[in-house]
Amino acid sequence: MNEYMIDGPTDASHTFIFAHGAGAGMAHPFMATMAEGIAAQGIKVVRFNFPYMQRMLAEERRLPPNKAPVLLAAFKEVLNDFTGERLVIGGKSMGGRIASHLLAEPEVSAGVCLGFPFHPVGKPERLKGEHLASLNKPCLLIQGDRDTMGSEAEVKDYDLSPSIQLHFLADGDHSFKPRKSAGYSYEQHMQQAITLVSEFILSCNLEGK
Repeated sequence: MNEYMIDGPTDASHTFIFAHGAGAGMAHPFMATMAEGIAAQGIKVVRFNFPYMQRMLAEERRLPPNKAPVLLAAFKEVLNDFTGERLVIGGKSMGGRIASHLLAEPEVSAGVCLGFPFHPVGKPERLKGEHLASLNKPCLLIQGDRDTMGSEAEVKDYDLSPSIQLHFLADGDHSFKPRKSAGYSYEQHMQQAITLVSEFILSCNLEGK
């Protein structure tokens, strides 16, 4: 039985299923800030924990993420719980990567990836985003331009589907944090991301995709 954190109107016309990254669960401050900001725009935001994270919290010890088939199956279970709602799916880092593999599901309208992990830190040759070249549904990808798992310089050379809208946050890292010398604040970047995601979700729904 899945446990959810739900923000925004329960009867909203659009639902965003928002998955967490590898190292922190659905209640992490990044997840909470994004979810609450998006929900304030009238969008229902659903957060959940993957199985390994549920176990981590229950046993109070760190565990590695489940293998991809388990993560995909868990995400599909969440989709089933919200059948009949107009769904946009996505997540932070690993959560966004798993969501991107499920965009072909018929009940899914679009996807959102925040800090997509294109490769492990320090291993740019181990790409994990080849499938993004063939996406056929709208997908918003927001990346810090100095993300160590896919910087702006790297991502602009990747083969990405024309259905992907790509935005870079100036001097942002994998969590969108800029350096103090950059002249931007973390709060500004988070608000920009919230605005981009909200507008993207609403536009996809208005287009009936």
